Amino acid sequence: MASENTRKWAIIPEPNSMTVGEGTVLLPYAERVNESIAIGDGDFLLAHQLVADIRSATGTDWDIATGDMWSGFIRLRIADSWDFDSQDGGTAGAYTLTINTDGITITGCDFEGVRNGVQTLRQLIRQNGAVLPVLQIEDAPAYRIRGYYLDATRGRVPTLAWLKQWADKLCLYKYNQLQLYIEHTFAFDGMSETWRGSSPLTPADTLEFDQYCANLGIELVPSVSTFGHQYVAMRTQELRELGEFSEDADRPFSFIERMRHHTLNVADDRAFAFSAQLVDSYLQLFRSKRFNICADETFDLGKGKSKQEAQRVGVATLYATYVGKLCEHLSQQGREPMFWGDIAIEMPEILETLPNNVTLLNWQYEPEATDEKIQLVAQAGAKQIVCPAVWGWNALLPRIDDAWNNIARIARYGIDCGAEGMLVTDWGDFGHVNDPRMAVPGMIFGAQYAWNPAGDTAENDLLERISRVEYGDCSARFVVLLRNASAQAVFTWRELVEYLELDDGTGNCNTDVAQTIPCLADRLVDHLSDCGNAMTVREARNRMMRNMATTIERIPQANRALQQCMVDIAPIAAHMGNPGITAAVRIAMEGQLLLNRVGFALAEAHDVRDAHDAGDWRPSDYRALARELECWCEAYAKEWNATSQPSELHRIQETVWKAADELRRISK
Repeated sequence: MASENTRKWAIIPEPNSMTVGEGTVLLPYAERVNESIAIGDGDFLLAHQLVADIRSATGTDWDIATGDMWSGFIRLRIADSWDFDSQDGGTAGAYTLTINTDGITITGCDFEGVRNGVQTLRQLIRQNGAVLPVLQIEDAPAYRIRGYYLDATRGRVPTLAWLKQWADKLCLYKYNQLQLYIEHTFAFDGMSETWRGSSPLTPADTLEFDQYCANLGIELVPSVSTFGHQYVAMRTQELRELGEFSEDADRPFSFIERMRHHTLNVADDRAFAFSAQLVDSYLQLFRSKRFNICADETFDLGKGKSKQEAQRVGVATLYATYVGKLCEHLSQQGREPMFWGDIAIEMPEILETLPNNVTLLNWQYEPEATDEKIQLVAQAGAKQIVCPAVWGWNALLPRIDDAWNNIARIARYGIDCGAEGMLVTDWGDFGHVNDPRMAVPGMIFGAQYAWNPAGDTAENDLLERISRVEYGDCSARFVVLLRNASAQAVFTWRELVEYLELDDGTGNCNTDVAQTIPCLADRLVDHLSDCGNAMTVREARNRMMRNMATTIERIPQANRALQQCMVDIAPIAAHMGNPGITAAVRIAMEGQLLLNRVGFALAEAHDVRDAHDAGDWRPSDYRALARELECWCEAYAKEWNATSQPSELHRIQETVWKAADELRRISK
């Protein structure tokens, strides 16, 4: 295989077998793509993809035809027989690609195989234009299911136009499944109080997008929360009685509480009727036979209204009975249930009760994750899909190192344990402040390792290849600089939200929030016993900032490094011809500079360091910083609109404004 050091093009995912020959092939200025009717591509989408990329890269127009009476310099066909096995012992998605002076031939074992070969050729055309290398590729995926899971509920609802662009990108990198995470952001009949003001997706959106994905060879799998993560629904007048703690329904909205207090009281028969209604109406909009009921992070189960029933039968039985009932409900309708595996893995006795047609979505997001949980499920004989993450949540800049470590490890563990697929997750906790375009490097990591997890691919090598293939960056430095910038995030969106939400809205400390912050959780009980009263907001914030003292000291150095990244990346971005990603990256970097300065200012206000110490520590101009935050927020809002509906942008804005108001308050 040719070395990356001797050529200026790359293919992602890297093929399993590729031989690069001598010389090049010049694409004719006017020719044809002949796509066999046997492929089953009714609209000849694959041929059209190639023609569009040839036009974009060379400026020339090609024809499309089918049938053996028509010649074609590029030929797409289905194999009469197939003997090239993929790593999992099957042939689904396998293809060969031959480029020589006689023309270009892509042969697949099925539609997906031809589709995958076309995506490889498209990448070569985009990088090389009309002059392609002579080569021979034999390729097949390790995982049969290569999926992406996109949060469309925790603050950011994508526009349909952007969802189609994302599906196009997933297709280019050979993904074959997509799921959208839904809690309250779908316009279910009879639930307007739940979805009002959230810019919900509609049945018409779903039908159109399902068809669009199907044309691309991507299975759109329905996914909706049916047990936990019902925070918004459980705060409504009509549905609050179904929650474990309905008495808390009128508490002020909290990003942090949204992640923790959201569980249905499944001891109430009305809960199942509610979940079944969601399932029954939603599944009718999809052609997929799979259905993800989620059922994760049921933190309040057995602690509120269901406490008595949980004491009688046990929390594990309460959980397993409800999930089993939902799975059976789906099975009776010919569907294949899926759900997140965190609760079942914590209570392994649940694994033994799973029906044979249920797939466990085994998520692990730690960069240094082990294979223990994946082996546990495999040993129980349950079907599983392994689920790493792109590591974008709670932050303006993606944590690229963490994503690479997590995805590469989980992909290998899954193959070793016989997992059926890999589903790369992209979450939007705390308002989905992370621009979805920032997830592209992590998404491409997932594409590489779902296809070939055993390959010896170094992180820096992959970052350089992503720069070339995805961003058209001839210097191959764009993603490396983005990675370096993300390493300078000292005081992040998460810390800002935690700091602000320690105030419960009445001036008292929000103990639910404090319990999620490690340096405060251990101190809450001790403080009450020592002082006889609850911790104040000021005391909690003091402790939080003092705990960050060593980290905060890095901010001046980190911001200088971040500014240098901005200087280095600007000319590269200018030559990429992609103003959308250029703007998104600039806004994210500028926002992180400001967040670091806010953390610096708050530490100063809490006397973490003497403002007049020598070195980089200098008094902050709080009011000027407040104004800069507000101006940045306006620019951020404009970029939000490039990919997303209004949805909950206002919550992001309100958080920034609250931070600005706090800066003005401490300046007095």
